[in-house]
Amino acid sequence: MSSSGQDFLFMKILLDDVAVERALKRISHEIIERNKGVDNLVLIGVRTRGVPMAEKIRANINNLEAVNLPFGKLDIKMYRDDLTEVSEMPIVSDTDIPFSVTGKDVILCDDVLFTGRTVRAAIEAIIALGRPRSIQLAVLIDRGHRELPIRADYVGKNIPTSLKEVVSVKFVSTDDIQMVALNDEK
Repeated sequence: MSSSGQDFLFMKILLDDVAVERALKRISHEIIERNKGVDNLVLIGVRTRGVPMAEKIRANINNLEAVNLPFGKLDIKMYRDDLTEVSEMPIVSDTDIPFSVTGKDVILCDDVLFTGRTVRAAIEAIIALGRPRSIQLAVLIDRGHRELPIRADYVGKNIPTSLKEVVSVKFVSTDDIQMVALNDEK
């Protein structure tokens, strides 16, 4: 199997389709419990794979609470601290947040928490849009190796990894399959 054009010597399936769904349902329940309902919640997914994750959590919460939670998509490329290392001319997808974040409890969704730099950039981008009451972080995978003091409020699964390993999260909407795999080289 390959990711980003790289061939991996070893791939281990960490979560299959059923396990991903189970983790996202648990996170959805935890969000409702911790916030004592959903009255002030909005969901924002970090592009790329935080978006389908947020969509699934939103669908779960909408079904459980009979609501239609506000949902947005966030592109953090312009807020990254390694912008020039990523590309001379980064491709910026549209941020689509059709509501005010001011005074809201924002549930920020991303697929993998690693160094914390993506989350830092996402928080900065959200604050540029307004002043939320709180920002809570939901991740499908926490793989450790933090470089910044950031932790997730909701975690699907903690996976201890080496720095050489790559965690690949796949969703049907972006990859035609749903699973989480661990690959043995960068």
